[in-house]
Amino acid sequence: MLIEKDENGEIGVLGRLFGFLLLGIALIFVGIAVLVVASMVLDSSGSVGGIILIGPIPIIFGTGPNSTWLIIISLILVVLSLALFVLLSRRARKED
Repeated sequence: MLIEKDENGEIGVLGRLFGFLLLGIALIFVGIAVLVVASMVLDSSGSVGGIILIGPIPIIFGTGPNSTWLIIISLILVVLSLALFVLLSRRARKED
């Protein structure tokens, strides 16, 4: 079993990370289901926009009347995520 408990009966770091991984995957599936149901029920055209990073190569996509704003919001979130990643990795290296 992946979730291991230590001598105090507490769940270790790997168990917590595995739990967050499962939570993230579940949220992705719930979000996709909500979008599919909303598009069928509302029967209206929507806007889609986003950025996918594969290593250092960004893939930017978008369609619809509000796609520009969605791409800008995605770009801001990508920059914040990368900054947080760099900050936390530097902090982890200092602690070692």
